[in-house]
Amino acid sequence: MKKISLLGSTGSIGTSVLKVVDTFRDRFVIIGLAAGRNTNLLAEQIIKFRPKVVSVAYRKSASRLKSLLPRWCKTEILTGMEGCATVATLDEANLVVSAIQGSQGLIPTYSAIKAGKDIALATKEVLVMAGELLMNEVRKNSGTILPIDSEHSAIFQAISGHEKKDIKKVILTASGGPFLHHPLKDLASVTPKEALMHPKWQMGKKVSIDSASLMNKGLEAIEAHWLFNIPMNNIEIVIHPQSIIHSMVEYIDGTIMAQLSTPDMRIPIAYALSYPERLKVQVPPLNLIETGKLTFLEPDYKKFPCIKLAYEAMDSGGTMPIVLNAADEVAVNSFLEGRIRFTEIPTIIRKTMESHKVMPIKDMEEIQNADRWARQRAEDLIRGIDRG
Repeated sequence: MKKISLLGSTGSIGTSVLKVVDTFRDRFVIIGLAAGRNTNLLAEQIIKFRPKVVSVAYRKSASRLKSLLPRWCKTEILTGMEGCATVATLDEANLVVSAIQGSQGLIPTYSAIKAGKDIALATKEVLVMAGELLMNEVRKNSGTILPIDSEHSAIFQAISGHEKKDIKKVILTASGGPFLHHPLKDLASVTPKEALMHPKWQMGKKVSIDSASLMNKGLEAIEAHWLFNIPMNNIEIVIHPQSIIHSMVEYIDGTIMAQLSTPDMRIPIAYALSYPERLKVQVPPLNLIETGKLTFLEPDYKKFPCIKLAYEAMDSGGTMPIVLNAADEVAVNSFLEGRIRFTEIPTIIRKTMESHKVMPIKDMEEIQNADRWARQRAEDLIRGIDRG
């Protein structure tokens, strides 16, 4: 029986994880949950899965959560980042699922790695911000990171049983998002509602906007670099609108290994939870005859400049990927609030990066300092174009 602490239980990945756990109650048990402020959903999850400990972001949320639970419930309720880190390091947990959106997942994931936990990772931002630091801790504590993102799960499966020296390149696929066929001149007027309408996946707001701008692929390239120790120049991105091939690995002899499946997050989630076994997930099987053609396109970097910004950040190294991530989070949130246009997201990111003096990373404090600086700088830039 695998005992799981789930960070980000009320988000899109977190709820999918719980669906898999619920299907395989004979294999998995939830002992810890961490969430933000969605106390109604968290209360339902507590009643159904009966974890030992849960954490919410705020004390006010904890009081409300307690009022929603029946008297028989003995689950301990913690708060804040400290509470989340406690859930991530529970002694009984032998797998921690990191599914907290964005940079908020960094500290609890780092805490879990330092505690020697195996990690099922769905929070790419933690490796964007602190890839070298985290991967060093993984090796030091003999831990394992199992990717949940469909693209990285595909790479993980495609390299299984092969020597790293035989890999020529990794090919990350992207659906192209909702604006793949939009003319560049029309992107300035797109609305948050339009940007959130991903053609293939049901995701949270932030990752949906990143998918619309293709920043998500840039962040995923950085994640792939750290997960698989692949040089950024050997990571290629191609548009694959059908989202059937989730990624590919090309070998030096010309062979390309690809992982195909129905686009459903329960497949990579189940594989990460059960690895090295596979589970019979209740997902409609892929029908290649019905699927028909599989097509591939080169990304339009003029229309989607965020991809190149991610590669530029890695070329600069040090604190620059932290700045990239922080500026993106601030810009995306401002777009969702109606403060900036969709096309101004990469502008804010680029200007924030141009303002930054790159520093080497030695510890978590320097990462947090760079993150705070970038958020303030991005916010200052947004105020300069804020239209009220």
